[in-house]
Amino acid sequence: MCAHPAESHIIPTSGKVKNMKSYHDIVGDGGSNVVGQVEALHGAIAGALSGVRHRLAVGSGKGGVGKSTVTYSLAKALRRQGKSIAILDADFNGPCQAHLAGLDAAPWIPGADGLMLPVNAEGIGVASFGSLLPASKPMEIDSVSQGEEQTWRGMREFAMLGQMLSSIDWGTLDMLLFDLPPGAERTRQYAHFFGETTPFVLVTLPSELSHSVVSRSISALSDCPNPILGVIENMAGYYCSDCDEIKPLFTSSVGELAVPTLGSIPFDPALANPGASPETPSSDHPSTRAFDAIARRILEDLES
Repeated sequence: MCAHPAESHIIPTSGKVKNMKSYHDIVGDGGSNVVGQVEALHGAIAGALSGVRHRLAVGSGKGGVGKSTVTYSLAKALRRQGKSIAILDADFNGPCQAHLAGLDAAPWIPGADGLMLPVNAEGIGVASFGSLLPASKPMEIDSVSQGEEQTWRGMREFAMLGQMLSSIDWGTLDMLLFDLPPGAERTRQYAHFFGETTPFVLVTLPSELSHSVVSRSISALSDCPNPILGVIENMAGYYCSDCDEIKPLFTSSVGELAVPTLGSIPFDPALANPGASPETPSSDHPSTRAFDAIARRILEDLES
C-alpha cells in the first residue's frame, strides 16, 4: 500500500514514529558557513577570470565525436585570427588537451597571481589534468561513503573545477574554451555552474545516433539561459589527398538539429593527433578553411 504524501517523511524506528526533516525544513547551515564558502569561491573565480573577454563551452552529450580535437583545432583557428586563447580541460576522467597541445609533462608552477598557465609553442594556454596524470592512470577520488561514491565524485569534480578556475593565473585572454565531458544531463550541470555568460557550442557527427544524443543536450540546455551558438558537424566525410575530394563517411542522411550548424569538418589524419603529427594542414586545406570559417562566425556571434 502506498504511503500518503503527507506521511512520506514519517519513518518507524524501534516501534516509535519519528518525523524526518527534509532538506528544505533545515534552517541555517549548522554553523558550517557553506553559503559563505560558496560566495567566496564565486568571488575568487570572478576575480581570476576578470581578464577573460569571452568564455565558450564546447560539449556534445555524445562521446566519441572528436569533441576534444575540435576544441583544440578551434583554439588554433582563433589564434590564426590573432586572438589570445586558453583551454580548460574539464574532462577529468579522460583529459586530452595536454596531449593535443604537446604539454603532457608541463608542470604547474606557482606564480605571483596563482598557478602559471602552461602555454605551448602555438601560444595556446592549456590547463589539463593530462599534464599531471600518467596516460594510463585514472583520476582517483576518495569517497567518504563507498555506497554513494558516484554522488561524492560528482561533487568533488565540480569542486576541483572551481579550484582550477580560481587558482590559475589566466591573465588577459580574448577567449577561454571549456572542453566538457560527455553526458547530456552533465552538459546542463556545467551550464548552471558556469552561469549565463558562458554560451555553448555542441559537436556532433553526421549520423542519426549522434544527432539523437546531441538533441538531448540541446533539450537539456533549453531551460538554461546560456545561449547555444550552434553545432559543429565533425567527420563530415573524409579528405582524400590523392583526388583532392571529400568523400562520405556516413551513408545515411540525417535531419537538421534545432540550432544552427556553424560548419562541417572533414576527417583528416593530421587533425586526429596534432600533438604528434609531423604535418600541419596548410591554410588552403579543407579542414583548415572550415575551422577558420567557424572561428570567424563564433567571433561575430560573441561580439555582435
